[in-house]
Amino acid sequence: MKRRRLLLSLLGLAAVPLLLLAQRRGFGGVTVDDLPPNAKYDGRFTYARIKYGMGGGEFRYRGYPPWLHDFPDADRHFPKIVQELTSLVVRPDESVILSADDPELMKFPFAYICEAGYWLPSDAEIAGTRNYLLKGGFLLFDDFDGSDWYNFETQIKRILPGAIIMPLTAAHPIFDSFYRITTLEKFTDITNGGSQGEFYGIFEDNDPTKRMMAIVNYNYDVSEYWEFSATGLVPIDLTNEAYKLGVNYLIYAFSH
Repeated sequence: MKRRRLLLSLLGLAAVPLLLLAQRRGFGGVTVDDLPPNAKYDGRFTYARIKYGMGGGEFRYRGYPPWLHDFPDADRHFPKIVQELTSLVVRPDESVILSADDPELMKFPFAYICEAGYWLPSDAEIAGTRNYLLKGGFLLFDDFDGSDWYNFETQIKRILPGAIIMPLTAAHPIFDSFYRITTLEKFTDITNGGSQGEFYGIFEDNDPTKRMMAIVNYNYDVSEYWEFSATGLVPIDLTNEAYKLGVNYLIYAFSH
């Protein structure tokens, strides 16, 4: 318990150096047309983001397709916090962006998917996602709300026919894998009118006692809190809670 209190204190302190990072480039500061090259795999934890098909659509907002939202800041800030607070060997300043049908994805056991309302993976991406999950990969679905759920559920059924997307409570071990989170009511999306976050899991064999293969943040955008953590635009206590949630997800994924 003493270690948990100490780490919680460190988490508050760790937000301070992030405020000293270079001023963020702003949403759209890096577009899909000028992405940096992927980091070369070297065994360290490297943040992986999945790019996906949109049914041939070309929707972008300020140069960003939905799968790239919160990049690059969220993809850099979160690993820095993980490096600060855990014993994981981390690559803090580079990440990868891969499609689900890229064999390289298998090297990265934790991967992030943004804006599932726009997620329209190809047949090859569907097969790649299924293979990734069944072979031990862990997916974090984030940043979608409202009627986006219907598209998300449709694509999950393509990947894992018969899958049940199960609601989670704070009693699930993922919320106590590093930090003890006793209530989920604190996770509201202040960037979307203060909506109450809902959390769901997808489990092997639809059995909640087995490995969770994917966690779903619905009506919540954890990555946006990470993105804005260097700006002071979001209260530090809410940012810290979002980091605790992400660290728990990662430790659970690496230990299951």
